[in-house]
Amino acid sequence: MTSTISTPRTTDATGTRSRRPVPTPTPDTEFYWTEAAAGRLVVRRCLDCDVAYFYPRDFCPECLSTNVDWLPCSGRATLHTFVIEHRPGPGYEDDLPYVVAVVDLEEGPRMMTNIVGIEPDPDLLDLDMPLTVVFERRGEIAVPMFEPATGAAR
Repeated sequence: MTSTISTPRTTDATGTRSRRPVPTPTPDTEFYWTEAAAGRLVVRRCLDCDVAYFYPRDFCPECLSTNVDWLPCSGRATLHTFVIEHRPGPGYEDDLPYVVAVVDLEEGPRMMTNIVGIEPDPDLLDLDMPLTVVFERRGEIAVPMFEPATGAAR
């Protein structure tokens, strides 16, 4: 089971009122969102086959084992692919353009996210560029996003 999304009015990282979607934790994702709110990124890891995976669920997508635990992440990733969005999704009307990306976490899993802290210009977004996690507070929830690692932006 994955998180559901609601869209209450929140305050974004700049203190501006925003209608960005706010995830609603489920039993499978509650620990993930609690850790994110504390500024920590975690993923699930299978204790039988040692595969780390994302999105959070109580079984391994590789071997189907339920012998899984939480793995603290370093917060480091690389850019796998991206799109610069010029048509807003709900709640992003005031943020155009913005970058939607898939990143490869250092621990192995891929994660869909936004890239922040850099102009949404394809000439500035290099595939495999090093990234670090940052968290955008949306009420009680903090959503992980990624920015270029120090010295990575050109």
